Amino acid sequence: MSTKKQGGLKEVWRKFLVALKRKPFNIPMVALVITFLYYALHLSTISNTTAKIQGSGMGFAGFCTMLFSMLSYMVFINTFQYRKPVNKPMLVLLLVMFGIIAFADVYYMNQIYAAIQRPVNPIVVTQNTAYIAYAEYYLRIHLILLAVTLVLIALLPVYSKALRKVKTSIDVEDNGTLGAIDISGDE
Repeated sequence: MSTKKQGGLKEVWRKFLVALKRKPFNIPMVALVITFLYYALHLSTISNTTAKIQGSGMGFAGFCTMLFSMLSYMVFINTFQYRKPVNKPMLVLLLVMFGIIAFADVYYMNQIYAAIQRPVNPIVVTQNTAYIAYAEYYLRIHLILLAVTLVLIALLPVYSKALRKVKTSIDVEDNGTLGAIDISGDE
């Protein structure tokens, strides 16, 4: 019974590798989705920080990050299409969107630092306003995830070649021992 389970898991793994060989761009796409979800799931903390600090452009920076994160997913799908070469103008647009997202995150973090360190009426991070520190932390992690996604996109040609070298074919017994088939039509 355990042999059947191993064969089943082996087959699932083989099918997974075949799918990755055919569409290796799914790896950075998953990273992009994780990056977007990470930001979206922590948006309430970031919004609370915006409401507390009310720095210039903080709301717009958060809006730009959210907007271009969603749009970058759509641009990614049009950049890497199945069995087509990379759409270079869309790739440039994707990189520009990543740059806008990174700039908006850095700008937002700088507004947090400016509010904490301003000489007149600085924002004090206490237990009641701990979400400000969390927002800064979440933005740092978001930038790291964005950089990882960018690296995965840049290395796509390298690991797609490596994936193509992985053997996923199935050895079939008695392959080629079939006799000749008579198709003459005489019954």
